[in-house]
Amino acid sequence: MFERIYQIFIELTNHALFSKLLQKFSTSRASAVLLSSYARVYKINQSEMADNLKNYENLQQLFIRQLKEGVRPIDQTLNGVVSPVDAVIEEYGYIDPAKEMKVKGKVYSIEEMVGNDKLLEKYIGGLFMIFYLSPRDYHRIHSPLSGTITNMWTLGNRSYPVNKWGMKYGKDPLTKNYRKLTELLHPYGNMLMVKVGAMFINSIERTHEGESVTKGDEMAYFTFGSTVVLLFEKGTFILNPNIEKEQPVKVGQLIGVLKEK
Repeated sequence: MFERIYQIFIELTNHALFSKLLQKFSTSRASAVLLSSYARVYKINQSEMADNLKNYENLQQLFIRQLKEGVRPIDQTLNGVVSPVDAVIEEYGYIDPAKEMKVKGKVYSIEEMVGNDKLLEKYIGGLFMIFYLSPRDYHRIHSPLSGTITNMWTLGNRSYPVNKWGMKYGKDPLTKNYRKLTELLHPYGNMLMVKVGAMFINSIERTHEGESVTKGDEMAYFTFGSTVVLLFEKGTFILNPNIEKEQPVKVGQLIGVLKEK
């Protein structure tokens, strides 16, 4: 019963017109009256912000805020891979031959999420990690490793929520939502980053120019809470043993190391 009610509510609020109205409001000066209450309700750490709260002109500027230099140090472990976002690690596991993954008890098609079956072949048997960003989190996305961008593409047109209720009861947000995908080649193989748009506002803006990235470089930002999925080619990544499911992580925090196949 709850599942059906939830899905009806999402269908009603997922209309393109509703999304446009919400986006228009969040970018308007009128939304500035909500800045203080938003920061209080979501317990945003204002001491980390590069600017004072009163200087933001609307909610969107707060969503895409930058941080003070040095508050997100990038781990320098040799061959280390770091968290690309401030988030909670929603799930991780191995990509099975059926090209599926289980999140909150629900099976998702990685093949549909990626939209390129041939490209996905090399990731079978490799590790996937899902990072969920809440509305309180820093919304900028950084590169988890150093490498070269070899491929970028865009899929999807929905904006279902990607929180725990959306993952469990929603209509496959990881495979239906608007998403931008970036494949990186590093010295030991390939890694695929899937940036998944969230409820209402699907904007994912690229900020990095050029093909080469260094670990910790800013790559893009979300204009609302959302999700990042990392896929590692089989045999190229070892998960940090200190990482656990539903654990909060910060940009630059060590999540594992690369290894030679």
